[in-house]
Amino acid sequence: MFKTLFVALAATSLFIGGASAQTAAAPAAEARLAPVTAVEGITEYRLANGLQLLLIPDGSKPTTTVNLTLRVGSRHENYGETGMAHLLEHMLFKGTPTTRNLWAEFSRRGMRANGTTWVDRTNYFGSWSANDENLRWYLSWLADGLVNSTILKSDLDSEMTVVRNEMEGGENNPQRILVQQMLSSMYQWHNYGKSTIGARSDIENLDIERLRAFYRKHYQPDNATLIVSGKFDTAMVLGLVQRHFAPIPRPARPIESAPTLDPSQDGERTVTVRRVGGNPLVFAGFHGVPAPHPDFAALQMIGLVLGDDPNGRLHKRLVNQQVATGVFGFNFAFAEPGPFLAGAVLGPGQDVERARQALVAGIDSLLTEPVTADELERARRQYLNGWERAFANPEQVGVSISEAIAQGDWRLAFVGRDAVRRITLADVQRVAAERLLADNRTIGIYLPTTEPKRAPAPARVDVSALVKDYKGDAQVAQAEAFEATPANIDARTRTSRLASGLQVALLPKGARGDEVRAQLRLHYGDESSLRDVGATPGMLAAMLDKGGAGLTRQQIADRFTQLNANVGFFTDDQSVVVQVNTKRDRLPEVIGLVGRLLRDPALPADALDEVRRGQLAELQRVRSEPGPQILNRLERHGNPYAPGDWRYQRNFDEAAQAAQAVSVDSLRNFHRRAYSAAHGQFAAVGSMDAAAVEKALTEAFGSWSQPAAGPLPYQRVPRPLAAVKPERFEVRTPDKANAEFRLHLPLPVRELDPDYAALLMANAIIAGGPGGRLWNRMREKEGLSYGVGSGIRWNPYEANSLWIVGGQFAPQNRAKMETALREEVQRALKDGFTQQELDERRNGELNQRRLARAQDGVLTGALLNNLRLGRTFAVTQQVDDAIARLTLEQVNAAFRRHIDPERWTVGWGGDFK
Repeated sequence: MFKTLFVALAATSLFIGGASAQTAAAPAAEARLAPVTAVEGITEYRLANGLQLLLIPDGSKPTTTVNLTLRVGSRHENYGETGMAHLLEHMLFKGTPTTRNLWAEFSRRGMRANGTTWVDRTNYFGSWSANDENLRWYLSWLADGLVNSTILKSDLDSEMTVVRNEMEGGENNPQRILVQQMLSSMYQWHNYGKSTIGARSDIENLDIERLRAFYRKHYQPDNATLIVSGKFDTAMVLGLVQRHFAPIPRPARPIESAPTLDPSQDGERTVTVRRVGGNPLVFAGFHGVPAPHPDFAALQMIGLVLGDDPNGRLHKRLVNQQVATGVFGFNFAFAEPGPFLAGAVLGPGQDVERARQALVAGIDSLLTEPVTADELERARRQYLNGWERAFANPEQVGVSISEAIAQGDWRLAFVGRDAVRRITLADVQRVAAERLLADNRTIGIYLPTTEPKRAPAPARVDVSALVKDYKGDAQVAQAEAFEATPANIDARTRTSRLASGLQVALLPKGARGDEVRAQLRLHYGDESSLRDVGATPGMLAAMLDKGGAGLTRQQIADRFTQLNANVGFFTDDQSVVVQVNTKRDRLPEVIGLVGRLLRDPALPADALDEVRRGQLAELQRVRSEPGPQILNRLERHGNPYAPGDWRYQRNFDEAAQAAQAVSVDSLRNFHRRAYSAAHGQFAAVGSMDAAAVEKALTEAFGSWSQPAAGPLPYQRVPRPLAAVKPERFEVRTPDKANAEFRLHLPLPVRELDPDYAALLMANAIIAGGPGGRLWNRMREKEGLSYGVGSGIRWNPYEANSLWIVGGQFAPQNRAKMETALREEVQRALKDGFTQQELDERRNGELNQRRLARAQDGVLTGALLNNLRLGRTFAVTQQVDDAIARLTLEQVNAAFRRHIDPERWTVGWGGDFK
């Protein structure tokens, strides 16, 4: 039953009859074909054009069988070409310009003829009572059809009904459609996941020229093997092959091998199919190995150990226990890694879930109850008996050899047999433990139903009709042209201070769609008051939109939606930060709502539990990621502070404990002690009514001069430069295909120091993203990294900045990455940069700074920073001027003064097996 199912999975066209004339090619010179190799009665010959010929003489049965195997199947189809290999199999029987009506010719000669298409090959088969005339005619037709088939549009159109009927027949087969759906889930990239018969849309919309191109590429002598078996005269066959096939020229085109292989499956998948009719089915599929693989024989034995009737494990566990009516185990013999399937068919009243559990338990039993010597010997004998029967039949042996050709070489038929002969229990047990894993498993379930529910059939849209005569809304008004120069920004910016102490900077300017960006920062605490606050400040900020000012969480979300406002609350060091993106006429109302939420948060316990779960889930996620792991390690390595200090860097366990320790009471107490508008800044850039915004700010924050619990001094917690011991460390993150590195080097400089501009340019040249030396070496030249870049985390207060370099790479490239990193930095220190590098990167840096000033979001943050530091954009112009004046000597001197590979710390994270 089940062997028939899997044979039927190959898209097959059966023809009895037809006609073809002999090829018009003249007889070739009598150049006797010499044997290439021979194995167990099969002799291989080769023509100069690449055609492989296998002769299998056997006079024990008065029949002659000829197979022509093309090494093309559904695996070789590209996007939009699914079903093309199978369709060509149909079209070949439509004939050539000199040979039509093949059906009648086959019938008249008493031939059985067939064509089959499968994933790795297409095979044409003819068999008849031994007859020299039939042999001459059939070989001439194969040679003619190999390169001269008409592939007419009229024939394609008429054949569509036949192909659709074949497709629909497969759709009516529950076993077949379930296996196909499982393969589609198992193979997400490889063509083994696509049906050989193809997608209906590809077939019905096939371009005839594309089909002809596919034919011309694959139907060539160097891609074909001719197999003649049974009763025949060897000398005559060699002469006929020389006459009909040798004149075909060897093609110049190459046939590319597709590199695609699916990665290891990383978790169990489940496929459920519901259709009318049939019995419930439960199948389990596993990614296996190619047929030529040494472990393939072990999987064949496992299939028999599981699926044999009546001695297989699944039969005993499911059929004998009346859980199912039939079972199977089957290993697909594909050229590339194929599937292993086991499954069960259920009868009336049998429970699907019980069958699924029993099927999985039966397969899993191989891991806990090793295969016995009796089981292996029984499976080995069954396989070898079947092999011997196939090779004892001259009509069947060519088909068996055809499958081996599809797998890579005809001799694999014997290599596979020999592998089964010598397979050991240890081999079988090892392969079972490696392959039959839950994470490598796909469960397929077929559920019969009387009323299947289907979504509407997919359909394309006629876009040209949809947009014809479309006018759209009234023309959008053009925003003013704003020159984002430092001088113009300062000239247009309105600054003020509220009675509470809040500093304000407003930059009214035209913006498309009347958009406006705003940001609010409220600072709190000092070194003493922030000791032992744990995770409370961060979780408090996350709670601010979860209820407050008499509104529920849903009401707050709805109100922001009505105001067309995107609002976010978060923390940044000693600040609660609110970011706003809204429209001109909505900004005053948004400010009012934000002010009420900041002053009167509800802090509900259920929302705190939700925020906590989210933070714990995120901590759990990043624990296994190389980037966060090495970043945490680096930040802790350079951190001299004790637990409880505001500046202390927690590890992941400590962060989780801190999140668990936050309570509603701690949130309320911190809010009452820390939140006010006494120390903070507000900035807005874009389309706005500045007077209305100032009025809204006064109403929301003008009187909020101290926290509810009374005055709290604000003093930025200092972060002076600390001595850091250089170190190289490695963090192992198993099962991560991508690795990361990160370099930290403390710099005893602060923002706007004399070396500031020179270090900006040195960083840009050595590693500052695309175009930098590390980028050019690691990505462009050696292809080691998807991305590498660097930056300087500037400290505007203390001489304690940080040079950071980081990148991604494949774990096996770590040594090359380390070499490139050190060599490029050492080369820069020794030889310096070039004038060309400075000029090119200087121009790029200045352009990037101009681009940044044109972004409203960037401008908003810059205005806030200027308010806090007591600056204007005149400072930005001074930096631009300093960059423009830099000499090469200044850049090289600054780089050599501050960049020392002996002082840096580097972390490498990945799955370094």
